[in-house]
Amino acid sequence: MQRIMIVEDEAAIVRALEDYLRLEGFDTLTASGAAEAQQRMEREEIDLLLVDISLAQGDGFAVCGAAKAQNLPVIFLTASGDENSVVRGLDMGADDYVPKPFRPRELVSRIRSVLRRSGRAQRVVTLGNVEIDTERGTVTKSGGEVALSALEYRLLMAFVNNRGRLLTRNHLLEDIWDVGGDFVNDNTLTVYIKRLREKIEDDPQHPEIIRTVRGLGYRVD
Repeated sequence: MQRIMIVEDEAAIVRALEDYLRLEGFDTLTASGAAEAQQRMEREEIDLLLVDISLAQGDGFAVCGAAKAQNLPVIFLTASGDENSVVRGLDMGADDYVPKPFRPRELVSRIRSVLRRSGRAQRVVTLGNVEIDTERGTVTKSGGEVALSALEYRLLMAFVNNRGRLLTRNHLLEDIWDVGGDFVNDNTLTVYIKRLREKIEDDPQHPEIIRTVRGLGYRVD
């Protein structure tokens, strides 16, 4: 499990980030100031830092400098319109920045993108006897390759990226909408979930990987 350190001194933002990132399958730890963040970097295994530029104790630039010295990726959280801080942070080697207030799903997308670019993304994901190699884009079951269409693979990755989280049908439709032009509606989604289960489940009639939460949606544990 990838671990993200949140360097932020606003308690409400920290709680919201921790809750959301844990739902997305990340481990989290926190620091409220620059000195605490640098101490934790020396003691803890960390894959990425989310750093508020404006901290009551020290500033985010000092944290970024310490992180880059250890070759750790950094995403800055910045106040809207603070262009000078953004430029300075990027010049220091920050990997990305997200202006406040931010949309959680966009933030998670940026985190995953930075992790991939930095080589810290989890390459192989295991669901029961199914393995997904996210770098090669391949799926195997009990050692044998499973042939998925592009849309079936996107649907599977939507579940993988939200393990443990209830996904409504609307959420899935947003995640797998085909920018190539294929029409994806509620009935089509039902068909694709059925096809995906037939390919990865041992018993598609009693699925153990993609579970139905009656009346609400689906969940992969």
